[in-house]
Amino acid sequence: MSRPVPVVICDDSRLARKQMASALRGWNVEVTFAEHGLEGLEAVRAGKGEILFLDLTMPIMDGYQVLERIRRDDLPAMTIVVSADVQPEARKRVLQLGALEFIKKPTTPESITEVLQQFGLLSELEHPSDTSDSPDNLIALPEYYQEVSNVAMGQAGEMLARLLNTFIHLPIPAVTMTEAVDINAQLIQVRQSDCDLISQGFIGGGVAGEALLILPKGNLAKVSRLMPAYDSGEFRRSELMMSLANALIAAFLSSFSQQLDLVFSKGTPFIVHDYNGMNDRIEKFASTLTISIDYRLSEHDFECELLLVFTPDSLPRLQKIASYF
Repeated sequence: MSRPVPVVICDDSRLARKQMASALRGWNVEVTFAEHGLEGLEAVRAGKGEILFLDLTMPIMDGYQVLERIRRDDLPAMTIVVSADVQPEARKRVLQLGALEFIKKPTTPESITEVLQQFGLLSELEHPSDTSDSPDNLIALPEYYQEVSNVAMGQAGEMLARLLNTFIHLPIPAVTMTEAVDINAQLIQVRQSDCDLISQGFIGGGVAGEALLILPKGNLAKVSRLMPAYDSGEFRRSELMMSLANALIAAFLSSFSQQLDLVFSKGTPFIVHDYNGMNDRIEKFASTLTISIDYRLSEHDFECELLLVFTPDSLPRLQKIASYF
């Protein structure tokens, strides 16, 4: 049998690394895992990554920076980007930086096979491989939904990019178990910092919660200039806020629910004026799962935050779904 082909899977999500390793099961590869871009780059330098599967949104060093270093130092790695950032500009950028191809998350063995076959790599990987060193099967609740949120964030970011006709910088989602008192403290900070707050409830399949879009008021005029229909002195603030909320919240919830094989019914989004009423609802929560994403348009000095708060009685269902993986 020929020697195993050294492969690096570079992704900050343990779930994503596990899924990628499963997609390579049965092939003649020797897999090394990297949790961030710098670790992945060091593995390539050490000769462990003739093929590099690379995420884009990671701490310490992101995928774009890894590609830049590989090209600058002429490192012998054939890089395939696997990312939830499905903006056309993201794909264009990684190909310009030397990536062989771009595969969108969540990936499948079929999509990996197709790309490897496209570049004539499949014949080298045709023998069985040992993937016993794949990541631990036990995935904690926030860790599992970190990767689900990463994929959903990419879908919402792509929707926002098309709406505003600009590139969106995607962050790492913050997925945590949060106490009600901390959620309320954040809402108090939102009110004191002169931000608009748009809320939309959702429910389905034993899961329910509130999606909150937090938008600094000064940013609304900036984003209106990117939307010709609203770039006039006559546009209504509420219409513009609803357009943003519908784009971001609907796209995120759609991808999130599809990944969980759920169907969410969504309430009508509304601008929150009664913070006390919102606080009263949140105070009924115990520790629960929250997802926070900061979308940024650095070139236009614009940012907004999407915050999802799940009801505590959704946790058993969310835990059961996560246990399947």
